[in-house]
Amino acid sequence: MDGAPVGRRVFLGLLGAGAAGILWGSNAQRWLEQRVGPYLAKDGTGLSALLPIGRFRIYSVTGSMPHRGHGEYRLRVSGLVDRPLALSYPELRAMPPTGLTRDFQCVTGWRVFEVQWKGVRLADVLERAGVQESAKALRFRSFDGTYTESLTLKQARRDDVLVAYELEGEELSDAHGGPVRLYVAPMYGYKSIKWLDRIEVTDEVVPGYWEERGYDVDAWIGRSNNRDDNAP
Repeated sequence: MDGAPVGRRVFLGLLGAGAAGILWGSNAQRWLEQRVGPYLAKDGTGLSALLPIGRFRIYSVTGSMPHRGHGEYRLRVSGLVDRPLALSYPELRAMPPTGLTRDFQCVTGWRVFEVQWKGVRLADVLERAGVQESAKALRFRSFDGTYTESLTLKQARRDDVLVAYELEGEELSDAHGGPVRLYVAPMYGYKSIKWLDRIEVTDEVVPGYWEERGYDVDAWIGRSNNRDDNAP
């Protein structure tokens, strides 16, 4: 079945399969990520934001699901640093790993409980680059060519902010933002930029894609848009 297209009737059946993926197990969920995600991106049905992949809903602001293989991937760190970086996927995996189990909260209201993440602390990547004294913030760019995000330097150095390469014990799929994404545990999901391509260290906060459209720059869970029912 490698490379076989997914027809519309099959696709409609897979919608139900996606919702029931937990009954099939992780192998079926990975198959859905590989087959249905790219189909949605090309088909233009507009349903990609509604289809659950595993326990998540998948969103893309470009209407596409980009891909970058492990061999070609580079995480570039530039701007106000002493040592600009272009870290390969193996180099990231060779750095001291950190695991976190946290809820993932979307600003629209849905929540995924106790998600297992693994990656490198963003603080460790910044230390390797050598952040200069004039630095105040970070700007992140996605290799989808459109999405951007930001954090202050203080936020970026928290222990619960990861450059993540695993989700629930598996390498990150394209659908979940692989091969490498950001995970900002204490903030809403839109801060956890997928398909992470570049980190620019700056002297001020540059609002990201959704901040330019009215979302909070400091997106602490329980604060942004007053949509978190479990907010204190």
